Amino acid sequence: MKKTLALLLVASAFACKQEEPPKDYVTFSGQITNPNSDSLIVRSRSYSKTIPVSTDGTFKDTLKLEPGVYSLFDGAESTTLYLKNGYDIKLTMDTNQFDETISYTGVGSENSNFLAKKSLKEEELLDLDKLGQIDNLEALDQSIASIKNELTTFYNSDNTIDSTIVADAVKNVDPMLQSYQRYLASSITLKQELPQGSPSPVFENFENHKGGTTSLSDLKGKYVYVDVWATWCGPCKAEIPHLKRIEEEYQDKNIQFVSISVDDGRGFKGDTPEAAAAAAKEGWKQMVSEKELGGIQLLADKGWKSDFVQNYKINGIPRFILIDPQGNIVTPDAPRPSSSGLVELLKELDI
Repeated sequence: MKKTLALLLVASAFACKQEEPPKDYVTFSGQITNPNSDSLIVRSRSYSKTIPVSTDGTFKDTLKLEPGVYSLFDGAESTTLYLKNGYDIKLTMDTNQFDETISYTGVGSENSNFLAKKSLKEEELLDLDKLGQIDNLEALDQSIASIKNELTTFYNSDNTIDSTIVADAVKNVDPMLQSYQRYLASSITLKQELPQGSPSPVFENFENHKGGTTSLSDLKGKYVYVDVWATWCGPCKAEIPHLKRIEEEYQDKNIQFVSISVDDGRGFKGDTPEAAAAAAKEGWKQMVSEKELGGIQLLADKGWKSDFVQNYKINGIPRFILIDPQGNIVTPDAPRPSSSGLVELLKELDI
């Protein structure tokens, strides 16, 4: 009898115990080595939250949100993660190797780990330095088709991943690859129209920030690395620190760095086009001085309509060009200063 009563009491205890309701928030914590700032920002188009980061790189907070992919910004770089109420995720990463070290643990971490691996896979396959070595359109088509097959296989490789993440990746692969293909095809066409070894288009008497004018012929005898840019161009300005580094590294080498601004009034107010162009010129002078830009700083005589710009078929910036000491084209679409491909190219030329 006593044994039966005890069993009933145990059963009653289990029956009366209320189940805890599922969490209606995300717990997000982690450890960041070499943090770039004192906070993280989790955001989407309709959501944003700033999470404080301690001096030792640790953080912890709760977030109440709709399930989906969110951007995580650390003050310098960003990544994506998948969040859903009820998740309890811990992030570890070292900002010195940002993407390569991102790792998640805890409830729901598999989805964010997949997104981190997805980013690395796409970066590996869509390496512009490698793809930029393709020299004909047929080979480019074959390469893009191969990349699509490999990415699609990767996206569908883990059936534990939330189906919305996989569906979005599959849906977006074609638009992403088409963008790369258009860019690379235009570069191939450009190199065919302006082949290596052919005489370079020239610029003559462009205004020099230091005074007077400069022509391409003044630089004969040295390689010339040309940066075509504008003060209003974000991607152009993002290359400035990298260009400064390259200029310093090669300051005693047989190469001259030339930056040609196409500022011609865009983004500047004026009663007339001439007044806007004058304002643009002053803006160019001011930025060169304030940013302490190196090399030879020139202003194109007619902006986008300058013969040099037109003859190099420049319709988007930044554009980088490399010309040899004899005034012939090395490449009309040289690697950017931020690309490791530039240093590799300069080493190949024994500069």
